[in-house]
Amino acid sequence: MQRSRSHDPATALPLPAFVQRAVDSLAQELLRPPGAPAMDFTQPAGEPALAPHDSMSWQVFKNPVAMFVGGVAAVILELAEPRVRTGVWEHSTFRTRPMQRLQRTGLAAMVTVYGARSVAEKMIAGVVRRHGEVAGHTPAGEPYAANDRALLTWVQATAAFGFVQAYHAYVRPLRQDEFDRLYLEGAPAARLYGALDAPTSQDEVSALFDRMRGRLEASPIVFEFLDIMRNAPILAAPLRPVQRLLVRAAVEITPVWVRECLGLTSRYGASAIEKRLVHWAGSFADRIVLRESPAAQACRRLGLPADYLYRRRSP
Repeated sequence: MQRSRSHDPATALPLPAFVQRAVDSLAQELLRPPGAPAMDFTQPAGEPALAPHDSMSWQVFKNPVAMFVGGVAAVILELAEPRVRTGVWEHSTFRTRPMQRLQRTGLAAMVTVYGARSVAEKMIAGVVRRHGEVAGHTPAGEPYAANDRALLTWVQATAAFGFVQAYHAYVRPLRQDEFDRLYLEGAPAARLYGALDAPTSQDEVSALFDRMRGRLEASPIVFEFLDIMRNAPILAAPLRPVQRLLVRAAVEITPVWVRECLGLTSRYGASAIEKRLVHWAGSFADRIVLRESPAAQACRRLGLPADYLYRRRSP
């Protein structure tokens, strides 16, 4: 397969074999809901994904630090919208089985970005069918439906915002055109989910956020969510302080006006030293090849080396 850009020598950091096996195993378990078989991203051989292999999306979504931090930030923004908040909190197992919900959500994100197109389309169609059963009223009496076009647009926009902002803040600074590329690359998947108005540039994201200022509101559920994310057994017990640090880093990348609206004071965010620590972790993670991760498997599906996404690209 012809590559679209030339590559400089690889920048991936080699790990001792036993460490490599351990991190690969951990990465697989985090994306495998209980009782579900491991997803094979190497099949069907040669079939492209919804986003191309040389996309910003493939670069950003390979980084576990950006994924964790960005995912938490995205949910904070989603829960600030009362209709989305009610739908998520009343029609999901997040409060009772948070780890399983996180695993399913993480796997869905990986399939959307790295899965073969036919696999991703089938998975998204199933999500859309399930969303069709989710409807109700907020505590204030406002109707909502999970497949509502406006709500889907907000969910898709906040997800993309969270992931790209986390990568920008804690992995490497991105240029304006790189932000725009990531938003544009997400459009095909967004349309499949039903988010027909999902923004395709950073300017469009900013405009959407401005329009939503009057819709967002504080809720105890936001703080309940943060407490779950701090204490759920996502990382091993010795790493729980790191998990809490990543949650604070997520609060830090949400817009200041959103934090003020929600009552997320400075004690919920990260200090300057903590932000530097998360940046170090994110930059380090961007050089560790998880050889059984969806990103590496998808590369092999397309005939690319497993470390393709970890190689320095020439401008």
